[in-house]
Amino acid sequence: MENNVKICQSCGMPLDKDPNGGGTNLDGSKSDKYCSFCFQDGKFTDEGITLKEKIELNIQIAVSQMNMPENAAREMAESVLPNLERWKS
Repeated sequence: MENNVKICQSCGMPLDKDPNGGGTNLDGSKSDKYCSFCFQDGKFTDEGITLKEKIELNIQIAVSQMNMPENAAREMAESVLPNLERWKS
């Protein structure tokens, strides 16, 4: 993946793959950090979820919707998510 591809800083999805063109901020403007699946109206859609839970959720989505093998999905989620802005401690 090219470094100039912006990815959601919550789930890692390339923002150019978001059918809605990104999440929305509280004022209705488009978020340049988060996708529409993770962020709407200035709030996370899964507020309160832990990093561990988010990784498991991403694995389920990758396996069921992207037909990715579970071990590959797990490897990707565990390497990408902890480095995203939302999850850095």
